[in-house]
Amino acid sequence: MTKNQLIEKVAKKSHLTKRAAQDAVNAVFDLIRDNLQRGEKTIITGFGTFLVRSRAARRGRNPQTGEAIQIPSKKLPGFTAGKTIKRQVR
Repeated sequence: MTKNQLIEKVAKKSHLTKRAAQDAVNAVFDLIRDNLQRGEKTIITGFGTFLVRSRAARRGRNPQTGEAIQIPSKKLPGFTAGKTIKRQVR
């Protein structure tokens, strides 16, 4: 499902105009993104948790030369599904 398809379905299901649904969807995504930028997690009960995960620094290899390189640590966005959604998908 694309973002446009999501907006259309939200508009239809909640009896909103397409513009109002687009504003609502964008507001939710913006809030989740802002929380992740601050390093906070967003918990949506019954759906899941959006959080920032840290990946430790590690050694790797350059595939072209085989030379060992150091890969720096970094932070990545992550999502953990809640119990309710896990049960429904099973």
